[in-house]
Amino acid sequence: MRTLVIGDIHGGLRALHQVLERAEVTTEDNLIFLGDYVDGWSQSPQVLDHLIHLKQQQNCVFIRGNHDDLLLEWLDESKDNLLWFNHGGEATVSAYESVSHETKLKHIEFLKSLEDYYLDEDRRLFVHAGFTNMNGVKAEYFPKLFSWDRTLWETALALDKNIKMGDALYPKRFTLYKEIYIGHTPVTRIGTTDPVQIESIWNVDTGAAFKGVLTVLDIDTKEYWQSEPLNNLYPNEKGRN
Repeated sequence: MRTLVIGDIHGGLRALHQVLERAEVTTEDNLIFLGDYVDGWSQSPQVLDHLIHLKQQQNCVFIRGNHDDLLLEWLDESKDNLLWFNHGGEATVSAYESVSHETKLKHIEFLKSLEDYYLDEDRRLFVHAGFTNMNGVKAEYFPKLFSWDRTLWETALALDKNIKMGDALYPKRFTLYKEIYIGHTPVTRIGTTDPVQIESIWNVDTGAAFKGVLTVLDIDTKEYWQSEPLNNLYPNEKGRN
């Protein structure tokens, strides 16, 4: 039995099918999804349908991403957001034109059930974006930061390699958990499409919203599998490019 963590999908159902097949995922595997299931490619509703189906077949954890929250606001509260619309939401709004009211209600229920974070029994934390409280996620004053924060990853990128754990300048947040798995900020911004580890932080967002790939990572062995670049799987679409 494996525990597999899956990066940001952004409406790319074809990539999700492909990478689960390449990883030879079975119903015995535990799946932890890091959020941002929607916005970008044209199949956001179908991605949610597939995740709901997976939840009925095996043990799954679904973390809330910022794009999932924005979709929920639109579906449940009819709240328009021009910034969201221009950053992937347009494709999602178009895709929902052919979705039934009944299915929309199922998606609202699913989106409301998403978790802010997941902490396993081995002190491994799974969160979409990050957290800011120096005492950890359970002390976070601003829960929306679980799906919006970038300071955790920016701190990792800026860390002087000469600063070691135990040093006065070493980031306390890095010491609170054995490992921290995040998405939210694509590693394509630093020129790679592979998962990136910096100290205890693992970034598994490999740019599926753009011209990158979707990644599934085994958290014990660190073996990982990837889809084709999503712009190849959706050649007539722009995604969030």
